[in-house]
Amino acid sequence: MTISALQQARAQYQPKLPKSLKGAVKIVDGAATESVADQAEIKELFPNTYGMPLLTFEATDAAANVGPVNVGVILSGGQAPGGHNVISGIFDGIKKLNADSKLYGFLGGPGGLVDHKYMEITAEYLEGYRNTGGFDIIGSGRTKLEEEAQFDKGLEILKELNIKALVIIGGDDSNTNACVLAEYYAAKNAGVQVVGCPKTIDGDLKNEMIETSFGFDTAVKVYSELIGNIQRDANSAKKYWHFIKLMGRSASHIGLEAALQTQPNITLVSEEVAAKKQTLGEIVDYMANIIAKRAANGNNFGVALIPEGLVEFVPEMKALIAELNDLLAEGSESEAKFKSYTDKAEGRAFVSSILSAESAKVYNSLPSLIADQLTLDRDPHGNVQVSLIETEKLLGEMVKTRLAELKAEGKYVGKFGTQFHFFGYEGRCAAPSNFDADYCYSLGYTASVLIGSGKTGYMSSVRNTTAPADEWIAGGVPVTMMMNMEKRHGHMKPVIQKALVELDGAPFKYLAENREKWAIETSYLYPGPIQYWGPSEVCDRTTVTLQLEQKK
Repeated sequence: MTISALQQARAQYQPKLPKSLKGAVKIVDGAATESVADQAEIKELFPNTYGMPLLTFEATDAAANVGPVNVGVILSGGQAPGGHNVISGIFDGIKKLNADSKLYGFLGGPGGLVDHKYMEITAEYLEGYRNTGGFDIIGSGRTKLEEEAQFDKGLEILKELNIKALVIIGGDDSNTNACVLAEYYAAKNAGVQVVGCPKTIDGDLKNEMIETSFGFDTAVKVYSELIGNIQRDANSAKKYWHFIKLMGRSASHIGLEAALQTQPNITLVSEEVAAKKQTLGEIVDYMANIIAKRAANGNNFGVALIPEGLVEFVPEMKALIAELNDLLAEGSESEAKFKSYTDKAEGRAFVSSILSAESAKVYNSLPSLIADQLTLDRDPHGNVQVSLIETEKLLGEMVKTRLAELKAEGKYVGKFGTQFHFFGYEGRCAAPSNFDADYCYSLGYTASVLIGSGKTGYMSSVRNTTAPADEWIAGGVPVTMMMNMEKRHGHMKPVIQKALVELDGAPFKYLAENREKWAIETSYLYPGPIQYWGPSEVCDRTTVTLQLEQKK
């Protein structure tokens, strides 16, 4: 197999570890924990894994004598840079516990466990994947482990392979499912531990014990390079406004961090829109006024960052989407009537006629392309697929209309040309940055220590991540500690609480303090590509978000 020069060089990189993981490890129990909310309900649902202590690892001279342990690993959900290094850390960790330990990968995500599709990950096979992006080592999938029949089917193959522990690498939903699985196996005394690792480029799996989810650092650096390149182009051509949509349906961490790295003219933050109850018209006015001010200074160009899930946070759009979900529900009379129209304009007129007056007004104000996306593209549950709505084009068209009104009023003197972009898949499988390579390897190694100590229902935790890797603090956090009860598909369920952008947090405050200057002036930063060799302050730097949160 031919590999690139970069792959050859990265294969030689040895990820850095916290000093507590370099030799024998002692586990120190911390305070007992409780869930972030709904303590009574969570405790009742997880009697075997609730209230466990926080764990911290310390170096020791007394090496533990551990027998061979077979471990299974699952990659769950969307890809994130560094997943291969998590698996590398698990492999090296369990081999250090005992050279006869084995690692099995379940193929294609959680479905591989249920369908008994697996492979043994050997040292030779693993070598080609160290420090690489992607999840192609064993593949990933979005099957949810929620039903006892799945748990029992999985247990069959775990027993057959003599697997004593299962590591699930995923986001908040995947780790919630991991915790349910840990509780089920503990209640059955099945002899199988379950440990989670925090993954998502969206950055919304975080708390005081999980400072960042892996992959976020690399993905945002990739997006920031692209944004910087576009800013340089905008400042060179001086004739386009670039509207850039960025991944992040539930939270705006990616957009915020990219803004801190590149200093664009406009950064929309969904959480702020929700908190201020900003209407679509107010958002459009905000953008149009900045464009007009820049035009008055002779600058008919700029860059705007837009979070993927913005429309769900706009009050009137949220209400419209909820109405459409009900009115066009699968099997409903109105859905059948809507589908009978072959002419799109007639279909839109019908939808408008069955909406409430307020929602109809919003619906009719939308460009026809967006209105069609709201009605035609639906998920298996009958809900609007918000990620498919081209929010950047919606705002571009509405801003264009508003600028024409401002020009007629004599309040806009410029020319408005647009270019649209959506950055998503470009960052999910990038070769991990040094930070993610080190962080992921440490998370995997931490999982092996938790396994060797007989722990279940824990998530790997590596903290103090703005310090050099040698000073990172490894340990474990009970997954139940992160949970609350939320309504999902009409039922209250225990789930890991998503971490949204905190408007009183240091990263957002920094944006708020500087965005007026960045809006009018051309204050662009050009971070360039990810660097793997060179000064530590360039190659090993963490996100601006972490630096501001930890004030380092």
